[in-house]
Amino acid sequence: MRCRRSSAKRSPQSTHKASYMAADSPVPLMTINVWLAGRSYRISIPVSEEAALRRSVKAADQKITELRQHYAGRDDQDFVAMALIMYATAEAGAGKSSIDQAVIGEMIGRIDKALR
Repeated sequence: MRCRRSSAKRSPQSTHKASYMAADSPVPLMTINVWLAGRSYRISIPVSEEAALRRSVKAADQKITELRQHYAGRDDQDFVAMALIMYATAEAGAGKSSIDQAVIGEMIGRIDKALR
């Protein structure tokens, strides 16, 4: 994924789509504009990732808006950083949980095998 912040002031609904092949990638890419924390970012992504990226950006923007309402007087960069930390913490917790589930599943398998 390539990202470049666009300085153009456009409505949040505007997008520019252009399919092309990156020189270093055999996957067809498209360029879209997404809005996060009131700024437009032009991103080149694989076509298959557009819907997931848009959902992720929407969720992040909603979290930033929620943080703005609770912590007035801060800089937008602070809200972006807080949202990123919350997301990273949730992912780290989810990763640990899935590892624990795998270990537990393996133990259950061993117990079942020993009881047979």
